[in-house]
Parts: sequence; C-alpha cells; structure tokens
Amino acid sequence: MKTLHLRLTSAAISTDPALLEAAEILRRGGLVAFPTETVYGLGANALDARAVEKIFAAKQRPHWDPVIVHVADVAGARRLTLAWPEAAERLAEAFWPGPLTMLLPRNSQIPDVCTAGREKAGLRLPSHPVAMALIAAAGVPVAAPSANRFGHTSPTTAGHVLSDLEGRIDAILDAGACEVGVESTVIDPTADPPIIYRPGGITPEQIRHVLGRVVVAERKLAEHQTAEDTPPESLESPGLGIRHYAPRARLVLVESLGELNRVLEREARDHQVGVLLPREWSVTGLHVTALPWGSWSEPKSLARDLYLQLRALDDRGVDVIVCPMPPAGDGIALAIRDRLRKAAK
Repeated sequence: MKTLHLRLTSAAISTDPALLEAAEILRRGGLVAFPTETVYGLGANALDARAVEKIFAAKQRPHWDPVIVHVADVAGARRLTLAWPEAAERLAEAFWPGPLTMLLPRNSQIPDVCTAGREKAGLRLPSHPVAMALIAAAGVPVAAPSANRFGHTSPTTAGHVLSDLEGRIDAILDAGACEVGVESTVIDPTADPPIIYRPGGITPEQIRHVLGRVVVAERKLAEHQTAEDTPPESLESPGLGIRHYAPRARLVLVESLGELNRVLEREARDHQVGVLLPREWSVTGLHVTALPWGSWSEPKSLARDLYLQLRALDDRGVDVIVCPMPPAGDGIALAIRDRLRKAAK
C-alpha cells in the first residue's frame, strides 16, 4: 500500500483539495491519519466495523483496547448515545471542542470493535480546525486512536506517523505539529462521583470547577501481568494499565537533579545515553546526548515536547533515555507523569 501524503494548500480548510480527498478515503472505508490538538490520530469511519478493524491491523493493536470516536459537533455525540446525563452536558459546554473524552452509554450505531464489546463508548469533539473540518466533510463519526504502532511513543508530527505507519495506511493529512502534545483526558461522567481514567489535556482542577467532586482512577498491574493476558473488561479506556507511549530506548525516570546525575554517571559507563533536560537543570562532564525539554514553570511546554523529544532521542540511536519527572501536581503535570510511568514499565 502506498501512503498518500496530503498537505493542506489553502487557507479555506473546509474546501482544501487535500482535506476533501482525505474525507472521501474515510467514506470509502480507508484509513487516514490526521492532526488533533493533542496528537495525530489514525481515523476510520466509526460506523463501519470493517473499516475500524483496519485500524487494529495497521497499528498491531489488540482488540481489547477500545478506540475513541470523534464527532463533528455535540449533536453528533448525542445521536450516538443511549443517555446524555447532565454532567455530560456541563462538560461539553465547558470543554468541547477540546481534549476531553467522555465515556457514555452507546447505541447500536457504534460497533463492538470500537469499544471492545463494552457498553460505553469514548466520545470526543476535537478542537483542531483540520480535525473538525475533516470529520464534518466525511459526514461520519471517526474512530481514531493515536497514529502509531501499538505501545510506541505517540506522534505529534506527520513525520512521526510516517515513521511508524508508512505503507500501512491509505493517507496522512499533514497540518504541522500538534499543540497539546499528550492525549485527551478520559472521564466517565455517569459514575458517582465522575471518574477520570486517563489524565490529559483537561486537568482534574478544571473538571472539579465544573462538576465538583471527581476522582482520578489508579490502576496497577502485577509485574508478571502482560498486555496479552489482560482481560478486555479490565480496561475502561485507552492507555490504561500496560506499557504505552514507550520509546525504543529503555526509559529511566528520576525525581531530582541529584538522582539525575547519579543515574547518568552509572548508565553512561556501558550505554549511549540521552537525557531530556528542563531549562532549570544542567549536566556537565558526562558524555550524554542532552535535549532541551521546556521549563518546570511552563508545564504545557513539557507536555507539548515530550513525545517529540523522546522520538528525537530514539532517532539519535541512544540505548537509554533518562527523563526527570515534573513535580507532582493536579495540572498537566499529572498527565505527563502518567505517560512517563507507562512508558517506563
């Protein structure tokens, strides 16, 4: 299969020839990678089970891991549900379009393959103008996990997508780098209290301001448990409980500058080592590949560049990547720490 690299050439996004071609591919049952504000997604017609099956084949993704369904507007989300609770309405008013996925009871339009057979589907209205225009032009909801091989570092540029999926998908719609850099927050607003299963671009603080009490779920697998023997019913949303977001290199996490220097000294004796460095930290006297990684005082910059720089160090051929953990908190740092922990399993 030849993967078409479609680039937008017009300021009028909704009528751009590249976007219209991508929409036609989706209608025909093909696969199109496209940008969202979080990461690039790999899209298929969510109402066509055979089309969605192609996502799992291209990504080598196990069928127990559900995919998120992207819609063009709130009305489109409501049409796919059996119930639309008040909490969902309040969240949609506050955060849609945006990086928030809601788990809601699905109706029969959404095939089992999208949800791994579970009764709730993850629904999201993205805010990226290209994603919104593509879904609208296709005229169907779009199932779209991240556009990378299963378990690998998520893609935030078209180049990242092609490095993983070229020749495995029909097309990529290229609109530059993604802004947020980590995946959407996943919440079940039907629970009492609502449960955040995956922290992301919308923080618990923001959600509490709208809903009041919410809880953040924590799931840990035993060390011997693997993706292959994890039962489908145990995973309520994408990206839970198993190794995800991982670079090719072994990832080592540290919590302090002192620990960083000790780990770098140890690992550099036998390995080619890369390190992500926040602006406030520095290392000297060691033969390591150091890449800048935003600032502790600007956690959004850390989120935006996390996958970008992990992939850049992989491209440099390092064996080990050492990465500081941002200070614990309830904002976007929570999402960054979540992704790093899963990547380092």
